[in-house]
Amino acid sequence: MGSPIVRVRNVCKSFQRGSETIEVLDHLSLDVEKGEFLALMGPSGSGKTTLLNLIAGLDQPTSGDIAVGDQLISQMTESQLARWRTRNVGFIFQFYHLLPVLTAYENVELPLLLLPMSSAERRKQVTNALDLVNLSDRMSHRPGQLSGGQQQRVGIARAIVTDPTLLVADEPTGDLDSKSANEILELLTILKNHLNKTIIMVTHDPHAAERAERLLHLEKGKLVGDTSNGQAIPVVSPVAASSTAFRG
Repeated sequence: MGSPIVRVRNVCKSFQRGSETIEVLDHLSLDVEKGEFLALMGPSGSGKTTLLNLIAGLDQPTSGDIAVGDQLISQMTESQLARWRTRNVGFIFQFYHLLPVLTAYENVELPLLLLPMSSAERRKQVTNALDLVNLSDRMSHRPGQLSGGQQQRVGIARAIVTDPTLLVADEPTGDLDSKSANEILELLTILKNHLNKTIIMVTHDPHAAERAERLLHLEKGKLVGDTSNGQAIPVVSPVAASSTAFRG
């Protein structure tokens, strides 16, 4: 493997609940390689969704550093993060988050409207994305006319239409039956294998986690298990958490 595309170093995250400070992540460090399919598991409150949100630039750490590619996103302002997310992150949600009044085509096109592209360029990318998820024949359908699995495939097309650096998926099969869930997991595997997409997925489902090539277990804000293809691998040490880790 080459240089990691995601580098998390000595990250802490806490929230205030009244006068109480809730520690969610505790000096956590990890690397994610380009083209890796990574699953995050752990009990409720373990910090897995918080970690996903930090890597995706939806939130910022209380302390520590997060870099994606050559960008130190933990030091960006809110407006800088918003621009960075538009170009670099594709989001896949448990409940799809499609706009019911828009067609599949229009839902997939939405992220492109934030980019300086012509209508012809947008059409090419939207049709390519819908073709990739095998929904070219449903592009004029609204979400209410699609099954749950088809709606999730529209969500995946929307996530990949900008050709993002990262795909982040929060319980992408949590609202699907087993057949539809397997189809979605197969599609994610194709995106990883054939398009070399880097995928980070939060899941409670062991069967979904089995599709990832690497599995991280979190408990109480700490990384307690890291396995790759069934083999335990070393957890990144907080000792490595220096600013020099993000050069070049």
